[in-house]
Amino acid sequence: MTTKTILRGLARLSLGAMLLTACKTEPESTTKKADEPAPAKTTDEPAPAKTTDEPAKPAEPEPPAGSDGEPAPTDEVVAVSTGECNETQAEISKQADERAAPHGIIAHLEKNFPSMSVSWLMKESPYQKYVVETKAEKFGRCNETACYLFAAPTEVIQAAVDGAQLEGGGHDAAKLGEALGLPAANMEGPLRMMTLDLRASKSCVRLPVDEDPGVWKCQNEEDKDCFKFGGYTSGGVPELMVLDAPVAATTVREIP
Repeated sequence: MTTKTILRGLARLSLGAMLLTACKTEPESTTKKADEPAPAKTTDEPAPAKTTDEPAKPAEPEPPAGSDGEPAPTDEVVAVSTGECNETQAEISKQADERAAPHGIIAHLEKNFPSMSVSWLMKESPYQKYVVETKAEKFGRCNETACYLFAAPTEVIQAAVDGAQLEGGGHDAAKLGEALGLPAANMEGPLRMMTLDLRASKSCVRLPVDEDPGVWKCQNEEDKDCFKFGGYTSGGVPELMVLDAPVAATTVREIP
């Protein structure tokens, strides 16, 4: 065996060893990669949304602001009102209501004064003397407590005035007085018809009582044209006691 032959053999053995080593190390590298743990999921990844077959519930309406589910307040105007009464008149009204129960002032207003408009008549001479000449600010008989005025529904007064008109001008005092349950003498001559909106003026109103200024008390059961408690004139016309009726808020019409 020559030296060349030996060298060739050694070269083949070295190459074979290298190929064998390469075959053994390649699977180890593959196995090592397979054993590496998968990277952990970070907490920043959103969780998958849950699906449901139930339909979404509509949002319930919220109650009006400033309430606990109660209806919101409105600006509706009250149908009838006793107006702004001071402590003295409120107490008199309370006592009158107790006496007239169950037909107190509110029931009286609802039944006979639904428009909350009242009217009254004055003869021309007293009107000029006590209202115009004195530049009065309030209608009625006044004392230290208030100015007291009897008034009836505007519709009733207007109908009585219209029904008492004469063809040649003027009015029938007896017919007008009869329609209103008042003495004919109080209806004679030129008159003034005053009208007051109680809602606008907020005037205090109550049932008339025996102690009111201007009341002519009945002396016996046979007396007519006198005061009888209950909210009606002797002729059956509804009436109110109006306190401190303002002249400035009253409309005035001439009745020849």
